[in-house]
Amino acid sequence: MAITESDVRHVALLARLALTDEQVATLTAEIGSVLGHIDELQHLDLAGVEPTAHPLAMTNVMRADVVRPCLPRALALKNAPASDGRAFVIPAIAGVGEEA
Repeated sequence: MAITESDVRHVALLARLALTDEQVATLTAEIGSVLGHIDELQHLDLAGVEPTAHPLAMTNVMRADVVRPCLPRALALKNAPASDGRAFVIPAIAGVGEEA
């Protein structure tokens, strides 16, 4: 499929891009090249080829989710700017307790 300078100018207008004549000529050639490669791919025999979302096999690299002991409360609250001994104390949020 060939692309013309008129097509490039139309797409540029839709994208609200101001292109110079030189940029239009360059983009026409570059987009034409990309479309040429896509056209080549259209002619490949892909019968029996499994569709994929990624060219390489993907594996999970995360560690196993294993239950472990948590941080003791006193140690977690030790460096907090403010705590009540049971939880972190944070500044009040505007509107708390008010009926909407």
